[in-house]
Formats: sequence, structure tokens, C-alpha cells
Amino acid sequence: MTDKSAYVVSPDWLQERLGQPGLSILDASWYFPFQNRDAKAEYDAAHIPGAIFFDHEEMSDPGSPLPHTLPKPEVFAAAVSSMGITSDDTIVVYDGPGMHTSPRVWWMFRTMGAKNVFVLDGGFENWKNVGRPVTDTATKIAPSAFMPKFDAGKVASFSDMRTIVDSGSRQIADARSAGRFKGVDPEPREGLRSGHMPGARNVPSSSLADNGYLKDINGLRQVFDQAGVDLSRPIVTSCGSGITAAVITLALESLGHKDNMLYDGSWTEWGGARDTPVVTGEA
Repeated sequence: MTDKSAYVVSPDWLQERLGQPGLSILDASWYFPFQNRDAKAEYDAAHIPGAIFFDHEEMSDPGSPLPHTLPKPEVFAAAVSSMGITSDDTIVVYDGPGMHTSPRVWWMFRTMGAKNVFVLDGGFENWKNVGRPVTDTATKIAPSAFMPKFDAGKVASFSDMRTIVDSGSRQIADARSAGRFKGVDPEPREGLRSGHMPGARNVPSSSLADNGYLKDINGLRQVFDQAGVDLSRPIVTSCGSGITAAVITLALESLGHKDNMLYDGSWTEWGGARDTPVVTGEA
């Protein structure tokens, strides 16, 4: 087995292929309001040549009261078709710091049926810091036809999570920080209780990467071992709103773990309900 994930590409790999037909590059940066960063404005100022901005807010289910909920397949397909992306493209996703929000888009495209989807190792900030090419020129888009093949088995609903928590049929890997998981730090969204789902294990998304680069295979395995996650059993990933849970999903898939789901509502849904069990402290 290679020492790096099969689902990440190096900056060298991407730079060598810039401008090639069939390559779609997406800037999937997103930031909390308290970070005082405007992802779209930063994209407009500088992005990888040929990259298209992927707006997490616009690519959410408009009928859901929750943030960043996966849209219906036909809505997703129409939106990415207008961005010039097909399900046969080689799709490379990046974000500013690396391994933060880009894995969510990697997961979305794979769940919608795209096969050749990758995350840029290191993110845009590392790309810029070593003098790789950037541009402020708008990317020209020719609309295409993305044909979705939705895999519903990769998405866990609120009802699914009720059953999982009650039965222990799947391990729960929570990507939030240790402070939020334990309930000692407040949630960034108002109205949410603090803590975690009974039986959950804490696998902070930040523990799976070093300076924006996904850890190697051995490093990923060690993180799960230390968190008490059994890689031979089914797993569901969760976080605050379904974004950084996908960092865990990326790590799991990199290790060959296929029986995993992502809880799309995540803590915003579970912690926002009033009748769901919540525990604090260590798992």
C-alpha cells in the first residue's frame, strides 16, 4: 500500500496538468463568520488557474432549515452542470488551509456518482506560499451535463442516527474539536447544547492533517487507533454541520474502509433538538 491516500493529489501533480481537457478544479473554501474571511472575495482576488468557485451555501438544500444539507441529486446535477462539470471529469477540490472544507465537496461528488474526485493536498495557502501559479482572471465556463448516480447509503438521516445511537450498530466518529466534543467549549452556532452523542468517539478533523496535508496511511491509522475507533466495524461520521465530518470520511476511505456514512445534519441537528441524548466529558 502506498504511504499516501489514493484520494489526494500533490501540488506537483496538479500543476503539471493545468489546462488539460477533462480536468475540473474547484475552490471549495468556506469560513465561519467569526473568522472574518470572505471565501468568494478571496477566490476573486487569487485562485488556481482554471478553478471555479464552489459555494457551500448555494449548494445546499434550500428546503432544509439546517446549514449545508446535501441537495437533491437533480438540483446538484443542474448546478454543477452549469459550472461545466461532468461526472466523467477528473475533479480536484481545494480549500484555503487544506483538509478543511474541500473533503466535503469530494464526498458530495462521490455520493452523487462521480468517480475521479480528488482533494489537493496542502490547500491553496501552501500552493501560494511556494510561488505556484495563481490568477485573478475569471474562469470561462461551458455548460455541460452531469449525470448523477446518487448513493443514498452514504448519507445518514436523523432517524438513522436515533437508531445508531440506541443500538450501537455503527461507531460514531465526531470531527469537532475536543473542547466542543467534551462540552467545555461553546458551539459556534447559537441554540445548541454542548457535548456529544452517547457512544461517539472524538476524531478531530485537525488531527488527520499536518499543515494542510493529509497524514500518511500509517499516521491516519494511528489517529483512529488512539481515538478507540475499530476500523473493522461500520462507522458514521459527524461534526458541526456536516462539513468537516467528510475529513474523517476521506481518511476512512483512504484506509480502505468502505462501510461508512456521513450524518448530514450533524451536531446542528442533534444538539439543536430537545429530546436527543447528549453526554459531556470524555467518550
